[in-house]
Amino acid sequence: MSNLTQNLVNPNTQPLVIGDFSIRQDEEGRYSLADLHKASGNLAKHKPSNFLRVEQTQELINEIEQFSDMRSAVKVINGGNNRGTYAVKEMVYSYAMWISAKFHLMVIRAYDAMVMQTKVNSRQVITPEQKDTLHKIVDHKVNGNQGLRAQVWTRHNRHFKINSYHELLAIHFDDAVKYLLEMEVKQRAEKQEVKALPYPQEVIHVAQQISNEFNNSRYDSWHVSARNGVLTAMPLPPGFYPTMDIAEFTKRFDSVLDLLYGTDTLRVGRHFLRERNSN
Repeated sequence: MSNLTQNLVNPNTQPLVIGDFSIRQDEEGRYSLADLHKASGNLAKHKPSNFLRVEQTQELINEIEQFSDMRSAVKVINGGNNRGTYAVKEMVYSYAMWISAKFHLMVIRAYDAMVMQTKVNSRQVITPEQKDTLHKIVDHKVNGNQGLRAQVWTRHNRHFKINSYHELLAIHFDDAVKYLLEMEVKQRAEKQEVKALPYPQEVIHVAQQISNEFNNSRYDSWHVSARNGVLTAMPLPPGFYPTMDIAEFTKRFDSVLDLLYGTDTLRVGRHFLRERNSN
């Protein structure tokens, strides 16, 4: 049977209910136009027979029967409790629209509710095509980041209270699409590996020479300097570290000398130093 017609009736099929009326179906799943007529208000001008005489209705019947597996889009049952005219879903929609826009909307919503309830009762999961749709959304969102992919699916499954997207119910598919499209994801900043800058080859060479030539010496520290392309190494006695700026030290020390030479400080200080040394 093509998708232009409804499924065959089975014990799990939910009835189509419009207002206070439950719309009967025949053995092949067609709906009773008489019941629809009652649900619409039962006006004489809206009788199914009037609808079926409309030229556009006949054209619709021909189109449905041409492209469906059913022998007829409309079937008349004579006699019995279920007598009356029965029509496929597309005819039901057309009949409702012919009656009024309001009734047309009522029928559409009632049919959608029936389909939804059937899916809920059957616990139908999403189809392979729907799974592929979700996968494409996730692929586009994570852009090849596997860690981000795992994060997105974890949040999705937690939101819908499932263990895997394979368990997602068909009734939640549209919600899942919306949830994934609107999900904001942030890529965790990868820790940058701190690497020591490589020493120039000349420095390594001097360090190796110091290690080889002065191993086990009494000096623990060495001062290595480069000037005019020449590297020199000088052993440092304990407690001596040439870390000062000599030019800056000279500038400041000269100003102290100028102060001292301009007063009697040095002369008086030397006098007290001699007395201290003589005692």
